[in-house]
This record gives sequence, C-alpha cells and structure tokens, in this order.
Amino acid sequence: MTAPQAVRRVAVWADGDVRAVDPDEPVVTAFDQGLGRGDGVFESVLVTGGRTPRLEAHLARLHRSAQLTALTHPGDDAVRALVAAVVAGWPADVEGACRVFLTRGLGDGSPPTLLALLAAVPAETVRQRSTGIAVVTLSLGVPADFRATAPWLLGGAKTLSYAVNMAAQRHAHAAGADDVVFTSLEGRLLEGPTSTVVWAAGGRLHTPPPGTGILAGTTQARLFAHAEGDGWPTAVTPGTVEDLTAADAVWLLSGIRGAAPVTRLDGVPRGDAGLTQRVQELLTR
Repeated sequence: MTAPQAVRRVAVWADGDVRAVDPDEPVVTAFDQGLGRGDGVFESVLVTGGRTPRLEAHLARLHRSAQLTALTHPGDDAVRALVAAVVAGWPADVEGACRVFLTRGLGDGSPPTLLALLAAVPAETVRQRSTGIAVVTLSLGVPADFRATAPWLLGGAKTLSYAVNMAAQRHAHAAGADDVVFTSLEGRLLEGPTSTVVWAAGGRLHTPPPGTGILAGTTQARLFAHAEGDGWPTAVTPGTVEDLTAADAVWLLSGIRGAAPVTRLDGVPRGDAGLTQRVQELLTR
C-alpha cells in the first residue's frame, strides 16, 4: 500500500491555464486577500479510488459561496480542470482530501486566486467514521433566524474564515471531546464547525433548517435522497439539544469524514440503535 504521509499535491489556475506544481513551491503572494483577510471560499472533495465521484455537488456549492461573497468565479470548467490536474495519478488505494480554494486575489479588480491541495485523509478522520466521536454543544451566540436577514454575516457560505470553527474544536479537545455542535442563542441546533448535524427519531432522519444560516451539507443531501428512496422518511426539523439526547442516533456528516456516529454528547454516553451501518451504506450509493 502507498504510504499516505508521502503523498501531497498542489495545482494552480492562472490566466486560464492549470498546472500542477511542487507542493513546496510558493503559489500565493503574501498580499493575497485570502491570506490577509480570509476573504475567500473553499470546498473539500473526497478522492476515492483515484476519482472524485461527488465533485459536481461541491462545484454547485462553491458557486453559491462565491455569489454570497461577491467573488469572481472562473467557471466550473476551470475548477474541474484544476481538480483533474491535482488528482491525476493519485494512488487508488489512498483516500484523499482535495481542497479547492477561491480567493479575491489582490483585490481591486485583479483576477481571483484558484488553487487545489490534495493530501491523504488523516487516520484520525478514518477512525472517527468507525468508532464514533464525543461531542460537546456550544452556543454560537446568534439567534437562529438572524443570519437569514443579515447577508453580511455570510450565512450559508463556506468561507475561509474558520478561526471560530477551529477555536471551538480546540475547546472541545481541551474538554476531552472530538467535535462540537453549535446551538443558537435560544438553544436551537445549528451545525458542527465542519459538519452537518443529523439525528434519527420517530422513524425519520432529521436535520436543522438551512434558513438558520448553516451551510447546506452535500453529504446530508445525498443521505436524505438515498434514505427516501430506501423507504426511510426524512425531515428538516428545528431541533434542540434535548432532541439529540432523546434521539435513537446522532451523526455529524461531512464530505471527507462521511457519517461519524456521536457516542458521547456533553459527557453522556449514547448509542446509535444499530443505525450507523445503514447510514454509511446509503452514503456509498
């Protein structure tokens, strides 16, 4: 098997051309707005079997994020070519995480920066799929419906401004947990720092409404589509932490990690009623 830690790739787009570069080669100026101000958007795409079977959903979300942040988008064909360049020859036996970054570049009407990074999926991410995660709930400090009427807060955009998200995960780690579920000021469920919340209750799969300003989950959308086709009803539900506590099962879903079952919530152990295998099987379709 190929050693995952030895495999890293970078590709850049400039002036309509795409090229793969050495992963240690500088590709972004220090004056790039994405670096200096976090002014950009991104997507993380799973590479499996040397391919990116879920790319189209991520292209659509990247477009939406660019629109919400008024970023110039070079077009889906440019992103497809960029991803193809960085994935070309990737070992089929190594799962990869391909991150596509689109920034405002130097600003003032200059071309955007578009690049892709590819590395092996971390072993800890793979572990969390199979053994589950401990989660704490943290308030995001905003009312559930506020971001829907405050476009300057960029609700629903997958931006590079992840400092708060990473700080929340560090807080969770310090508390002996793996991850976080954010709640609104009044206690409604929102999302994880890098994931979508899904729970099973009453014979249905549930997820919080996107009108709260959360990021629309590509993995959650795929799961719900396959679940409905498999006779498992789904619902968009304005839930609370109490709903997660009473649920048959809870998962955090993301494109790279897939469905990670929550095995402990705010310090209290919980099970999954044997439903995780079904969820993970649905996501392989």
